[in-house]
Amino acid sequence: MKARRLIDGAALGPETLKAEGEAFDQAWAQIAGNFGDNPTQVENARLRLAEAMLSVATEDSKDVAALKDGALQAMAMDYRSDIRPTARYSDRDPTALHRIS
Repeated sequence: MKARRLIDGAALGPETLKAEGEAFDQAWAQIAGNFGDNPTQVENARLRLAEAMLSVATEDSKDVAALKDGALQAMAMDYRSDIRPTARYSDRDPTALHRIS
């Protein structure tokens, strides 16, 4: 899988890579059910998690729980930044925009 190759290929020491891999697996186990069974969506989510994992890692990162929590938080923030209010035309007045909540 591309996501694990991304982590395994990072320019980090062996202990940090081991912790990153464990943290990734634990984080994915925690959130995998949120992404259904569409292989493309699953792979995209795994790649986003891997990128989030690498964004919180440093050479000294060996705390699996902290890496997992940091990556999940970074991924959640990334998803929140992608959410935009949706507007649609009113059924009665097609020139009037209404927010969907």
